[in-house]
Amino acid sequence: MEAPANGAREGGGVSRFLTRRTLVVLVLAVLAVDILAYLVAPPAEPAAASGTACAYPVCFINGNLELPAPHVIVDLDPANPTPTGPLVVGFWPSITSTLFTMWIVILLVLGLSIAMTRRRDVIPGRLQNAAELAYESLENFALSLGGERARPYVPWFAGLFIFIVAGNWIGLISPVGKLEELRAPTSDVNVTLGLALVSFTVFQVEGFRKLGVGGYLGKFFPLYEFRNGVGAGVIALFVGLIELLLEFIKPVTLSMRLFGNIYGGEVALGVVTGLTVAILPVALYGLEFLLNLVQALIFSVLSLMFILIATEGHEHEEGHLAEEVLDAGHDMTAPAMHTSPSGA
Repeated sequence: MEAPANGAREGGGVSRFLTRRTLVVLVLAVLAVDILAYLVAPPAEPAAASGTACAYPVCFINGNLELPAPHVIVDLDPANPTPTGPLVVGFWPSITSTLFTMWIVILLVLGLSIAMTRRRDVIPGRLQNAAELAYESLENFALSLGGERARPYVPWFAGLFIFIVAGNWIGLISPVGKLEELRAPTSDVNVTLGLALVSFTVFQVEGFRKLGVGGYLGKFFPLYEFRNGVGAGVIALFVGLIELLLEFIKPVTLSMRLFGNIYGGEVALGVVTGLTVAILPVALYGLEFLLNLVQALIFSVLSLMFILIATEGHEHEEGHLAEEVLDAGHDMTAPAMHTSPSGA
């Protein structure tokens, strides 16, 4: 019995040694990158470009931060100069750093997908097996949430997730965010708002396609409930108008949640890197890796759920809701039917 115990202790010692060695390598790698970046492109305030001294830690922090507004690479309308300042959402024709990086992400995802599924053999190779495993995992997850009704929308769900997680993770690569021409696409509210509007269009179109014009609009204007009485009709119409208002809030919540978390993570990483140089940024990189994955999953899951909600008619639910409210009001105003003997 002593030999296995010793082996277990040795295995645990080896695991601890590998973990420590990996951590040391990561810290040294971050230190080397920081030193190289300091020598090649030392941090400087925007106002300190003339050569004034860079004070620690303010200048180091500001040198790692980016404004919410993306950098404009190519102005497609030079006659009208692009606005300057803290403007976040832009409406001028231009190619920004986030748009350019998004094109790179699209090419990478498409190229990798084509390379992994180019030869679809009966006995899959490693790349095809990895692609099938990833898609089947996302498919099983989507079906576990929405059932068989979610099956037609699995490609949309999987495509959204893969694109967003790639757009999130590319911001953790050193050149991205350090060069003006490269920046994580999802750290720009213009990109996240565009994704949210596309998702909004998809589940609105699917709602009209599945339920028809009358059936889909009947979810928000349930005039048929007036057949059950004026009170039931007014309550159902009030609930429908609230749901109509919530429909237009969905793209705002989708876009702002993704943008806020990704941009906030970049700010936190920039501040911690400017203050502590290496050790904490290594741990924060791991945390950002997981958070970026979770944010991509949240966006894609909510988009899938919104599609399923849009394609589900709930005329009877609204009718029951109105009846329950009226019954509750009737019970509150009706005299007590059961009294105690002493009360009698």
